[in-house]
Amino acid sequence: MEADKMDENDWKYHGEGNKSIVVSHVQHSRVLRLLKYPSEDVENAHQTREQAFQHILNIVDYNRNVMKPLLGEKYVHSGEVVKLPLDFVRQLSLKVQQERPELRCDKVMDTFSGCGLCLPNLTHLSPCHFGDHRPPLCVEIKPKCGFLPFSRHVTKECKRKVCRFCMHQHFKLANGKWNRLSRYCPLDLFSGSKQRMYVAIKHLLEEPQNNLKIFKGGELIYCCKDDAKQQPDLNELVQHLWPYFHHSNSLYNGHQSSKAVFNEFIQVICSALLSSGDSNRSGEPRKVQLAESRPLCEASPLHRELLRNGSHGLPKDCVLAKILQVQMLDNLDIEGVYPLYKRVEQYLEEFPKERNRLQIDGPYDESFLEKVKTCPSEDDGSIEYAVGKVLQYRVAMTAKDCSIMITFAPCGEDEKLQPNLEIQPPKPRFTYSVSILDLDPKPYDSILHQYKLDSKIVNYYLRSTNSAQDLPTSNLYKDRQDCTLLFHAV
Repeated sequence: MEADKMDENDWKYHGEGNKSIVVSHVQHSRVLRLLKYPSEDVENAHQTREQAFQHILNIVDYNRNVMKPLLGEKYVHSGEVVKLPLDFVRQLSLKVQQERPELRCDKVMDTFSGCGLCLPNLTHLSPCHFGDHRPPLCVEIKPKCGFLPFSRHVTKECKRKVCRFCMHQHFKLANGKWNRLSRYCPLDLFSGSKQRMYVAIKHLLEEPQNNLKIFKGGELIYCCKDDAKQQPDLNELVQHLWPYFHHSNSLYNGHQSSKAVFNEFIQVICSALLSSGDSNRSGEPRKVQLAESRPLCEASPLHRELLRNGSHGLPKDCVLAKILQVQMLDNLDIEGVYPLYKRVEQYLEEFPKERNRLQIDGPYDESFLEKVKTCPSEDDGSIEYAVGKVLQYRVAMTAKDCSIMITFAPCGEDEKLQPNLEIQPPKPRFTYSVSILDLDPKPYDSILHQYKLDSKIVNYYLRSTNSAQDLPTSNLYKDRQDCTLLFHAV
């Protein structure tokens, strides 16, 4: 990327989160991620060029040295820090402003530092010849926490029965964040059961909120509307998906065809989430069972119907298993971590110079990862134990807030399959890639916020739900058809 040739017209708005704006190049498969800050603090909140550069460098180091070893080399793309001409950034900020959702405009792009993060555009597949000209589809899922807390420090029994996401839905509804409850439950997605995963993804399609986006050829075609009262149009989505999933030259013809398209689309997503590219000698994917966590959330619509079936487990190296294992570094729950956080705070008040040695704010290097991986299982009263558990919790929080990108495209008739990567031979056949993103380090001082928020969520849920409600069970597993997927390097 040559700084002196940067032209804002070569870039377009791609999306944004709470802390950054992403723009994509119109020709090359690259995106730029730029920091943003609250508009009311425009005079004071911007960082110096050096501070912003260090902030983004910390994100890169954290991805490369901490999250990539924990989640797997093939899933994580750390990117690189780039310095950009200030005039280019200012012009780019003006260009994308009109495309930003209104609900995100409480923050503005950092136009002072000229620092950004350059990453591959994960909504694209690397150039290959598959004999098919249909653009790739990309599904972005923010799965959230996939287990129930099993810590002895948990004081409210409902936390052992109802997952954080389902409880948080009630709190967000009451505070006007959303107008409808999502029926999606992360425990269904992480179950390893194709039935439960199918229903979880269907519920994401029905109510995507901030947990689902769909791209076609790099363009966003389906997500939560800016106006939260307006539901996204599933019929419009079917029109986009129809060319990928019909098996004849017949025209789109109503409800039954729509159902078949969704069935196959969801099946592709499930297959990608469960694929690991690693089989044992019997040809069956190895499963990982996480016995410490309860397999079902009582708030899930499938709780009663599937209770007797138990947990199927996840293939050992699939993306969901990798994420879940890192999430479960939080084995104390926030209620167990908060007293240790206070122990660290008290120690730092007495010995402020120890902050660097304990790597409270980084650097995010091999030593930081070693503290995370080697923390003792029992509290010996030391500051090292307290710091280790706090660092583990922060890493787990990153995994609880990450996103999965599944990008796939139709595979040509001549494309050969590797035997251990084949998932059911019937058509359609797709080549695909799976990546994990949104892996920023969580601030040390966010633990106090998380402790207060946890209490608010649980207390509100207990007040708003007097007893478990009998939710209608679903008959969504019927008439599903399998697909074939191929691994595709990014």
